[in-house]
Amino acid sequence: MSTLDRARCGLKAHPLALDAALAAAVLVCMVAGSFAVPRDGHGVTWGVHTPDVLSLLLMLAGAAALVFRRRVPRTVLAVTGTVSVVECVTGDPRAPVAMSAVVALYTVAATTDRPTTWRLGLLTMTVLTAAAMLAGPLPWYAQENLGVLAWTGIGATAGDAVRSRRAVVQAIRDRAERAERTREEEARRRVAEERLRIARDLHDVVAHHIALVNVQAGVAAHVMDKRPDQAKQALAHVREASRSALEELRATVGLLRQSGDPEAPTEPAPGLSRLADLAATFRSAGLPVEVAGAGQGGELPAAVDLAAYRIVQEALTNVQKHAGPGARAEVSVVRVGPALEVTVLDDGSGTPGVPEAGGGHGLLGMRERVGALGGTLTTGTRYGGGFRVHAILPVKTPPAPGEPV
Repeated sequence: MSTLDRARCGLKAHPLALDAALAAAVLVCMVAGSFAVPRDGHGVTWGVHTPDVLSLLLMLAGAAALVFRRRVPRTVLAVTGTVSVVECVTGDPRAPVAMSAVVALYTVAATTDRPTTWRLGLLTMTVLTAAAMLAGPLPWYAQENLGVLAWTGIGATAGDAVRSRRAVVQAIRDRAERAERTREEEARRRVAEERLRIARDLHDVVAHHIALVNVQAGVAAHVMDKRPDQAKQALAHVREASRSALEELRATVGLLRQSGDPEAPTEPAPGLSRLADLAATFRSAGLPVEVAGAGQGGELPAAVDLAAYRIVQEALTNVQKHAGPGARAEVSVVRVGPALEVTVLDDGSGTPGVPEAGGGHGLLGMRERVGALGGTLTTGTRYGGGFRVHAILPVKTPPAPGEPV
């Protein structure tokens, strides 16, 4: 940083010192201008005049008031305007005390609004010009009188221009800050939504596979002594369920990897194409499952395909855990117009919806998935026993070629 920049920063940090330096500079200019007076002979020539004591005191008072121009700008304008009027009436020839009023008017215009600038500017211009024309020692049409009018107008205009520029710069900064805050809020919202989605996936994966492992482990423990072959088969199902759980967990948690991390997941997210495999895992765990209508309606959006699969998975998991022994399940996935209807029924004696009141997240996760896609979810007990889960997922079909998007 250069010496000039350091000095400028120091003055900005101490505005009172800057105003004192400005007041001293204005005082020097006024005193120097009071010694040189024009003489109207053959053309315009300049002579030297020594100002009287009153003019020097008025110049000193006007310059001293400028030290406080930032703190009380209107008061400083009133003081400098008053000493300028006194000088216009008493000075002969007149000293340039009005220079202090011009600086004070500039400060008022730069620190207030435009209506205030207009009122005070016109008042100051009118009073000083009228005092110079009517009560001054020079004729009313003298150039010095018109100079008072011009300089006060320049001071008000310059101050208003500076204020306008500062307002524009501040508005640009405010817009930039609001845009930055909006981007940050949007990023945080997206992160929260992604975390919620991943949490739902983790819940579905863990709940499904752990329920299967629990059932098969119970079967193995029950038949271990009497039917070891069936126990081995149950343990094989446990191993297969745990392996599937690890694979899906690896794929889901892999979404949290950073861009530079190795071994990013490449396996696609599960969908209705794997619905038969899902039903087979529950059949192997002792839950009879019938699937109807899967794969109808052509290709589905990835979000809808994943949500339908997870809804079926969570519903069958609840049937496995809560429907009771001997329960059967029916799964129906049907494309109806612009929507995909997913229905899971069971005829068990339990109520899979009851654990939700005790803090479970299965049905809540289903509702969040369906709600995120703009669909509806209906759950409840069936007449005659059992439980029903029915979801309607809207499917946004892409426009045909040539149609407007």
